[in-house]
Amino acid sequence: MGIGASIFMIALGAIFAFAVNANLGWLDLHVVGWVLMLVGLVGLALTLYFWNTRRRVVAAPVRQRVVADPTVPVQDGRVVREEYREVRRPGYPA
Repeated sequence: MGIGASIFMIALGAIFAFAVNANLGWLDLHVVGWVLMLVGLVGLALTLYFWNTRRRVVAAPVRQRVVADPTVPVQDGRVVREEYREVRRPGYPA
């Protein structure tokens, strides 16, 4: 049960318990109202409890390694440079 349904049950129970003055004989609306308010309060408490115990994501500090003298890889006496090139096929959406 969510927060909205819990508040609706509390409001409906309060209407039955305090505002309705009907005598059905076989059903006591005041008791039904109190039961609905109790169920709404329990549902609201459980919803808030489970919302507060969800897993929280905590941002960790980012470590950056700054290299003062960048090294260039060398293979067979030649400087190796890495490139990233994206090639798209003709007709592929941009």
